Formats: sequence, C-alpha cells, structure tokens
Amino acid sequence: MAKKTPEQAPKLQVRPARPEDIPALVALTARVYTPEWGHSAEMLRSQQTHFPEGQFVAEYEGQVVGYCATFRIDEAAALAPHTWAQITGGGMASRHRADGDWLYGMEVVVHPDYRGLRIGQRLYQARKRLCTDLKLRGIVFGGRIPGLARHAARYGSAEAYVQAVVEGRRRDPTLSFQLANGFEVVGVLRAYVPSDHESLGYAAHLVWRNPQRIDQPDIPSIPSPQRLPESVRVASVQYQQRRIRSFEEFATQVEYFVDIAADYNADFVTFPELITLQLLSIENEELSPVEAIRKLSQYTPQVKALFGDLAVRYNINIVGGSHPTAQPNGDIHNVCYVCLRDGSIHEREKLHPTPSERTVWNVTGGDGAATVQTDCGPVGVMICYDSEFPEVARHLADQGALILFVPFCTDVREGYLRVRYCSQARAIENQCYVVLSGNVGNLPGVNNFDIQYGQSCILTPSDFPFARDGIAADSTPNSETVLFADLSLVSLARARNSGAVTNLKDRRFDLYQTRWTNKPGNGA
Repeated sequence: MAKKTPEQAPKLQVRPARPEDIPALVALTARVYTPEWGHSAEMLRSQQTHFPEGQFVAEYEGQVVGYCATFRIDEAAALAPHTWAQITGGGMASRHRADGDWLYGMEVVVHPDYRGLRIGQRLYQARKRLCTDLKLRGIVFGGRIPGLARHAARYGSAEAYVQAVVEGRRRDPTLSFQLANGFEVVGVLRAYVPSDHESLGYAAHLVWRNPQRIDQPDIPSIPSPQRLPESVRVASVQYQQRRIRSFEEFATQVEYFVDIAADYNADFVTFPELITLQLLSIENEELSPVEAIRKLSQYTPQVKALFGDLAVRYNINIVGGSHPTAQPNGDIHNVCYVCLRDGSIHEREKLHPTPSERTVWNVTGGDGAATVQTDCGPVGVMICYDSEFPEVARHLADQGALILFVPFCTDVREGYLRVRYCSQARAIENQCYVVLSGNVGNLPGVNNFDIQYGQSCILTPSDFPFARDGIAADSTPNSETVLFADLSLVSLARARNSGAVTNLKDRRFDLYQTRWTNKPGNGA
C-alpha cells in the first residue's frame, strides 16, 4: 500500500494573541509606526488582560506579521464623538466593559513586507466572527483617511472629502477599503489621532452592523473546534478545456478564476476533476493513455505549488479539482488538492475509479475519506464517481462535514446526470450542501478526454430554509462560467435539529450502520 504524504502545516494563520507574542508585537508596531509611536509591552499586556479573546495575531511561517486589537464598549460611548486616546484609555483598552454591546476596533497593524497576502482582510474577518459569536450590535472604530491632506484644498473640509469617497467620486486608500468591507460612515471624528498628519488628525467614524442581531433564533450550534461564520460563500468554476502552450498559460487561466472568486469575497472556489489534463496539449505528441497519465503526473509539484500559492495570495480556500498523481509504490491515484488560505495543503483521493479510468489509464483507487478542517467548518471531497456511493457521503457527514465538494468530469449527459442526481440525494440524506464543478469543451488528441458535458451546480437539502428546488445555483450547460452561492450554516443547523424531516437524527442505528475498515487515512 502506498504511504500517505504528510499534510503540510499552515503557513499563514490568524489566531488569538498570547502573552509570549508581546515582544514580537512591540517590534511590529515599532516597525509600522516608529519606536516612538509603537505600542509598549505594558499596553499590549493590558489589552490581553482586559479582553483576551478580542486580540488577534496573523502569523506567517512562524513570524508575527499582523495584529488586531479590540474591546467591548457601550453604545453611548462608542457612537459619541471621541479621540483614540480617550476611547482606548491611552491604548490600554482600560475602557473595556464586559457587558458592552459594541466591539471597538482600536488597532490593525500589518507588516509592510507582507501586505500582498490580504492579512488586513483576514483580521477584519476575525473581528466580524467575534462580533457575531458574541451577538453584539456591531463593530465601531475611527478609520484613517490618509488622502485628506493631499486633497484638503479641493474639498475644503474633512466632511466633504469623506462624502466624496462614500459617493465614489474620490478613492481613499484606507476608507475605500473599509467601505468595500461593509462598513458605513456615521460621522467624522476631529483630533482623533493628532499625530496622523496624512489624515490631518481626522478619522471617519465607521460602523459595521451585525446582520444576525435582529433575529437570532435559539438553535443548536454545529460542533466545530473553531468559531464558524453564519454564512459561507462558495464559487464553482465550470472550466473550458482548450489547448495551451505552457504550464504558465495554464496557471494564468487558473489564477484568473481564483481572482474572480476572491473579488466576489468567496470563501471557497472549486475546480473540475482532471482539470490538469489540459497540460497534455503542451506536449503535442502521440502517447498511449497510460504514458499520458504518467507524463501528466510529473507536473504534480507545480500543480500543488500553484494552487497553494494562489490560496494564500488571494485569501481563499481552493478545491483544486483533481490531478493524476504517482504514488511511492508506482500506482497512479486521482488526487484532489485542497489548498487552504492558511497555506496548508490536504490531499483527498478518488476512491472509486470508473471502469474507463481503470482499464484505459490504469488508475487505482485510494483509501481515505477524511474531512478537511477549514475556517468555515469541516468539508469533504467526493471526486465524481464517488458521489454515486452513498457510503462515502455518509462517512464524511458522520465526521461533521457541512459542505461536500464534487469535482466531476463527464463526457455525455447521461453520465453527468448520474453524478447530479446522486449528489442531490447526498444533500438530502446528509442535510448538507453539495457543490459540483465540471469541465466543458474538448481536447483533440488527448486520449480518453475527447468531449465533455458539464452543468455545474450548488445543491442544498430540500426543506423550507433552502432554495425551493434544492438548487442554490445552476449553470448553462457546456458554457464556461462561475457560479456563486451563499450557504447559511445557521439554516443547516436548524434543519438538522428541527427541520420538517431530520434525516441525520432519525437513522435506525438499531437496524443498520455504516462501518469503514480501519485503513490509514480513511478518517475512521
């Protein structure tokens, strides 16, 4: 049996700040603000003492490269005019109130050498998760407006400048970012930070209102080792196969779709099964099917590096379709690389090769069906034919999977409908979401990959909280496109615990059960 390749540890993660981080945070804030204006060890220690769960660090390959500080405060103080020193107690977070119904954002710092990794966005997401978990009214803070000094003469006042940015007539490097992340301006704060000369001491008074605060039903939570978002946005790429001349051309096409999904703030983007067969068109030579697959497996390091790098750079979790991968014992497995935005890479193998894959390409099945723990909860992967075996989805659901991703590759409509109908059944049986992503187009001259039929979709359980037909999103068949859908984890929890039917709860364990053999890596 082939040995499993160890999964890579996260390269980039956002986690709670700890006392041992304080020296690194002193150095980080000094690097960003100069030693005179950086945070002292006493300030950082005080912030952690008053509200430890509200302080976050971003860590990249063991180095602290970002920091986010918050505390709770009452609404009257949060929405009244104030300065940074007044509201934060001189940076000590000493005005923290355990019963405060607003989260105050007192600091976000990102190391200038790491600003291409969307660390600021990750820290703001951590704040929002904390706010929704605590059921607070929202987040409030004073945001810099560094373009003010350059354009003050034109607009005449800070208020007029801010209004121009809000209306889209002027772009500000910081305020425009805040507006794009769902914050709204409620006023302008004078003398907020007098030493901020670019902002002339002013700040935009910004709030983000908790969308779950108005109606928060008392529902059981979905177990998870970390806080989960209320909703997860997924993107499915219906990918057009076409001839290419180099791996760089393939990488450019893949990055285009990752960029699109990230621009729409997706948490996941998934690609089709065997997306990398496109690479065989580079060779432009006649190869037997077995030779072609082994040739393709030589691209494995580049494929992993591509998806892994894009996941971190675009701050998105990537389900990388699948790629034929040579095993240490010489076998070829059809492997999906799940590359998370924290830099970790997880391998999930196709368990059931189709008769054609076995006889034409000599592909063998893997043994593992374990979930992948993500920042949006546990997810599972079923590669195409695997979706037609209910035991696989049930095993993943028993491990807590909330979303199942199905990269598929089918040549004719009949084959596609087998995958589609079975995936819809898996969504109903296991009260989970199922995301399908398929190829379209053709690759003349590539053995066993002549034609494609694809209609990607995002499927839901069939119950009142979900889409009427159990289809959150659907595509036009055989056209290159990207699908998006927001999948509510709150609705999923409600359906699993108190839906019209409760499939997971109502199973007859006294009559039947699914038992997996205890092979390494199968998640048993």
